Amino acid sequence: MVLRANGLPTGVPLSRAPQNRSMKTVICEAPGKLAVAEQPLPAAGPDDVLIRIKRVGVCGTDLHIFTGNQPYLSYPRVMGHELSGIVESAPAGARVQAGDPVYVMPYLSCGHCVACRAGKTNCCTNIRVLGVHADGGMVEYLAVPQAFVFKADGVTLDQAAMIEFLAIGAHAVARADIAPRQRVLVVGAGPIGMAVVIFAKLRGAQVTVLDGRADRLAVCATALNADHAVSLDTTEAATDAKRLAELTGNEGFDVVFDATGNIKAMERGLDFVAHGGKYVLVSIVSSRISFSDPEFHKRETTLLASRNATPADFETVLDAMRAGKIPTAALNTHTLALGDLPTEFPKLLDPDAGVIKALVAC
Repeated sequence: MVLRANGLPTGVPLSRAPQNRSMKTVICEAPGKLAVAEQPLPAAGPDDVLIRIKRVGVCGTDLHIFTGNQPYLSYPRVMGHELSGIVESAPAGARVQAGDPVYVMPYLSCGHCVACRAGKTNCCTNIRVLGVHADGGMVEYLAVPQAFVFKADGVTLDQAAMIEFLAIGAHAVARADIAPRQRVLVVGAGPIGMAVVIFAKLRGAQVTVLDGRADRLAVCATALNADHAVSLDTTEAATDAKRLAELTGNEGFDVVFDATGNIKAMERGLDFVAHGGKYVLVSIVSSRISFSDPEFHKRETTLLASRNATPADFETVLDAMRAGKIPTAALNTHTLALGDLPTEFPKLLDPDAGVIKALVAC
């Protein structure tokens, strides 16, 4: 299996890393099956940075791959796209050098399509995401095109591995162009929803979170300073809807974000948007969603999709981390060893484990 991150042929002996060495690799061979393998070190091309991977954040995408619920993937696959590490070697003139701590922007965009030309590399028409369309970072070494490798000065390697998922939240908040004192509802308090909470609060919004898990609502209220935490009610009583109406004087929220990945939740979310408000779909499902057109029109709702993140969003996160504005210690609840993943990874699916963000130490 070739581990060049850009998916291009290698065929060139690796000359800038330790010779005659193998590396540990964790492969998802099929849904529910992880295996540790020893494989050759990757061959770094002339435009590649060779990285000694140190930390890998476990994302909901990884969990979906493991359970067989990721529609844009073929097996076997090396997962992992939330990456930090140390540069082993870099091309002459690159912005990073051997020994630099770095993070990886895992969206390998083409640079020339209609989206890339408009600066929207996050929705490149030819995008290849590490760990999804191409093998990712659950390895000891990875070669990545230099355009997607950035210095992680001023933060720890643990923090650097959390930049990517936080950038998704920062991008969603930027898409909504949130203003101070706006009333914001975040539906879904997983890591992405929490990232939205963080950056909405940093913009001065009044933030309410809706979720079915009391432990995650508690984190939002205590560690992330959410103004209100409302427990999901799926019964006919719909006490959550009544509480949300009370919090807005029956006016609804200026901006509603969905971060659930649940069709019913995404369709229901429009009910909470104020007249003249915005509805931002951060989550994605491999199906159609629908809602009442009369309600959509009478509110003149602005509907926005939010996909991945841009380099500017990554910088927004990095600046906030350096300023101590992101409680990364509260978010990083679990740490696993790379070699232990076949036995330990399935435990991350247990709600009782209380996982927010798990990091893999390589």
